[in-house]
Amino acid sequence: MQDDDRGSNSSREASIGELIERRLGRREALQGLAGIAALSAAPAWAQSGGPSSLTFNEIGHRLDEQQHVPDGYEAQIVVRWGDPVLPGAPEFDAMNQAASAQELQFGYNNDYLGLYPLPADSGGNDRFLLVVNHEYTSAALMFPGGRGGGANATRAQAEVEMAAHGGSVLEIALDNGRWKPVQGSKYARRLTAHTPMQISGPAAGHDKMRTSADPAGRTVLGMLNNCAGGNTPWGTWLTCEENFDVYFGGDATKHPDAASLKRYGFRRSRQAWSRYVDRFDLAKEPNEPNRFGWVVEIDPYDPASIPVKRTALGRFKHEGCTYALCRDGRVAFYSGDDERFDYVYKFVTSRPWNPSDRAANKDLLDEGTLHVARFSDDGKVEWLPLVQGQGPLTPENGFASQADVVINTRLAADLLKATPMDRPEDVEASPTTGKVYVVMTNNGSRRPDQISAANPRARNDHGHIVEIVPKDGDHASADGTWSIFLLAGKPGQDAGARYHRATSASGWLSCPDNVAFDSKGRLWISTDGGPVAAGVADGVWGCDTEGYGRALTRLFYQSPAGAEVCGPIFTPDDRALFLAIQHPGELRGSTFDRPVTRWPDFKDGMPPRPSVIAIVRKDGGTIGS
Repeated sequence: MQDDDRGSNSSREASIGELIERRLGRREALQGLAGIAALSAAPAWAQSGGPSSLTFNEIGHRLDEQQHVPDGYEAQIVVRWGDPVLPGAPEFDAMNQAASAQELQFGYNNDYLGLYPLPADSGGNDRFLLVVNHEYTSAALMFPGGRGGGANATRAQAEVEMAAHGGSVLEIALDNGRWKPVQGSKYARRLTAHTPMQISGPAAGHDKMRTSADPAGRTVLGMLNNCAGGNTPWGTWLTCEENFDVYFGGDATKHPDAASLKRYGFRRSRQAWSRYVDRFDLAKEPNEPNRFGWVVEIDPYDPASIPVKRTALGRFKHEGCTYALCRDGRVAFYSGDDERFDYVYKFVTSRPWNPSDRAANKDLLDEGTLHVARFSDDGKVEWLPLVQGQGPLTPENGFASQADVVINTRLAADLLKATPMDRPEDVEASPTTGKVYVVMTNNGSRRPDQISAANPRARNDHGHIVEIVPKDGDHASADGTWSIFLLAGKPGQDAGARYHRATSASGWLSCPDNVAFDSKGRLWISTDGGPVAAGVADGVWGCDTEGYGRALTRLFYQSPAGAEVCGPIFTPDDRALFLAIQHPGELRGSTFDRPVTRWPDFKDGMPPRPSVIAIVRKDGGTIGS
């Protein structure tokens, strides 16, 4: 979604690009790990994996209508947009869509994926609950005729789009070697833009959270633009609202909190919802935008449970919320704010989680300390507490309570002089080393006077990954150290690209987005933006994070043209890798009637359909090796 690349931060603090230059130094940055300047200089064994622990036959870069996996692997379609989720769901009819049907069917643009274990079925097959975020709708690919939907939507189309947002919970099982949904599961659930949700934490009941429909400020309908996510050690699903600003109509410059709306990127709506639903009209419900942009906690095991927006974790364009355990049993949750020149955050709970009493953790996310990161050029990272009354977060600066801090988290972080980053997206801690990997997708706004030795280009079109080592290995620590894991782009073409010296002609990547770890601690990177930035399909690359194969990325999967690859997650035994293939066919000029791909059905009259896939080895072995 392109709205996350506009930027609304006017901070004058040194950007991550400038810090990279100071940290690495010009010679190291230009050398790019000694051998990366020319692929032809790589040794012959680069093509066979070299020092990498990954032994699959690497595939080649492509951009076509198909998906691609290595020899010996297969990609199975698990569920597609419009497939049934709840009982009574009608068969998908792309030519005659209705909100009443979509509310029972799998939603659009699947992003984050989570797996929650269930006991094996009667045949001994593995079973999981699969949770899925439905981020946004692509009107040109969703509705026939090439018109309608989005800003031009009819009431009926707008209702379909609202029903296609939110999330899905499905039970899936391995059946004769194939992953399939279990029809009629008691766990199945659909969440939409209309699902009632509770507001908890510091912002609950605050004046800026109250509306005519909810004068108490404690209940909201729906969740919007849910991008990446995470889980908790007590087995709940964290789904994260990202570009919520594009759903509200009206003149943001005339809003009572115009400065706040400007900082959150409000410019113009991409949807027609405000014409049909008053709460999306800024003039009619000025506080409604404050009720979005949160982390939502959902119990996937209880379809009757009420989702909760956990406001203590801050309000911004959340790209993920992933946890790591602190030494004292408390839990740290990491998030990126996915916009150019915005920040990286960490929330640390006030008390430890209770592994023996799930119910005791019910409201653990309502109490804790939210922090924002400041990266120094000497390789130090500091986590600055966003606590009302500390430092500049005072009533004189507009922060009379912690509710003010979390509602306007971006403005609070600005005052603390956090480091502007290049679209920070997924942030994940390694389960084997505890190191934290912060993914910067790109920054299309780097000016010529901001060129650095490590990013020697006027636009950081290809992104990079930062590695953080918490002090003493404790995620509760207030500081740590940072370094560059890789700088993306095509070696020999995109100045500053930096990987392992043995990276092959297919091993380079562009626009890293989400990451996942397998049980061995290897990093798997999915991308978003490769077709536009680099002319290659988005996909998944795997690499080691330690040893001789560190940062030797190898291409494992490529998506159909126009698709973004999201939500990578492995089964605990590494025998399946699940991926969310979002907005296939979403390239300039591609429409429902004339798409660049009709994946995954490849049937006349059927548009491309966002889908979840499972990649497995044909011999039943583990992924990657």
